[in-house]
Amino acid sequence: MSLAFSIALRFLKSSKGQTLLIALGIAIGVSVQIFIGSLIQGLQIDLVDTTIGRQPQVTLASNTDDKLIENYQPILDDVAANYPGVKHVSPAADGPALFTIDEENYSVLVRGLSFEQADGIYQITASLKEGSLPVQGDEVMIGLDLAKETGLAIGDTVEVLVGSPEKSTMKITGLFDLGVSSLNKSWVLTTLATAQNLFDYGDRLTGIEMQVEDVFAADTIAQSIQKNQRETIETENWKDQNASLLSGLNGQSVSSLMIQVFVMISVLLGIASVLAITVVQKSRQIGILKAMGIQDGSASRIFLFQGLMLGLAGAILGILLGLGLAYAFTRFAVNPDGTPVVPLFIDPRFIALSAGFAVLVSTLAALIPARKSSQLNPIEVIRNA
Repeated sequence: MSLAFSIALRFLKSSKGQTLLIALGIAIGVSVQIFIGSLIQGLQIDLVDTTIGRQPQVTLASNTDDKLIENYQPILDDVAANYPGVKHVSPAADGPALFTIDEENYSVLVRGLSFEQADGIYQITASLKEGSLPVQGDEVMIGLDLAKETGLAIGDTVEVLVGSPEKSTMKITGLFDLGVSSLNKSWVLTTLATAQNLFDYGDRLTGIEMQVEDVFAADTIAQSIQKNQRETIETENWKDQNASLLSGLNGQSVSSLMIQVFVMISVLLGIASVLAITVVQKSRQIGILKAMGIQDGSASRIFLFQGLMLGLAGAILGILLGLGLAYAFTRFAVNPDGTPVVPLFIDPRFIALSAGFAVLVSTLAALIPARKSSQLNPIEVIRNA
């Protein structure tokens, strides 16, 4: 085997231009794979984070007439303890209301949350721009867009109508920005107890919200939770509610995979054709080696080693080139604020897989010339040389 490796290395060194050209072709294929894969993964992560990253991915709701969940604490404890895929669980008590300001009414959604638990989902603390979180029973916080539209500020009081003729007076303690204009304009956040008292829910909830470790497993986790809950509880997940988004993400993944496969096929064909020509070019040397006693298997391994070494060289060069392309993209394709248009996701496992696949393809491509070399008849080669 060491003899076959030495001869393969000598063949590569004797045709440096050809060797460099093949290695560069493999490198370009690997770099395209890494760049496109990182781009698509980054785009998917950015889309998911933008759309559902700060939203519940699985929600438990009641299918009773009043749509309220009773005796919810055992459900919270069960989900938190028995489903390792769930990372954040938060109770919620929601209800529609009207803000009355200078005889004008504004439709809002009052959301009662346990801020400590809900912070993992909505990042409320990080979204707080001014003031503080509500603590007392008559305190709420509103979004920046709603504050701008109504002219409300921290410390102001507002009348809230929730269905009965009587109005409740609430004090604004903080302003938040959740990054979504519709939420900043319609959501009013308060404590869980305040919302329960405001809507006369008693000790009941309108929903239990949660985020999961793997967002694409949300439907599976929801089904698992559903099996172990009461008949009055139903589960919802983001995949069922965002079918068009999911279809777009799957389309991106499929198109990315197809591009990468065709790139590798072109690399395979290129290597196979060039090494096949090398067999013809080196046929006299191979014939002499066979006449000197080298076995057919060793002659075949010469080209397998060539394919392996070319694959390794191309993979290493391709990783460097791919990472360079990714770095350049994040520096030149930027938004007005300087952030990348699409944040690339550099996954070491994906890079290693791409490089390993390139080495495998290069070695497989060498099988054709390896088989051809093993079939050479040394007497005929030397006679026709």
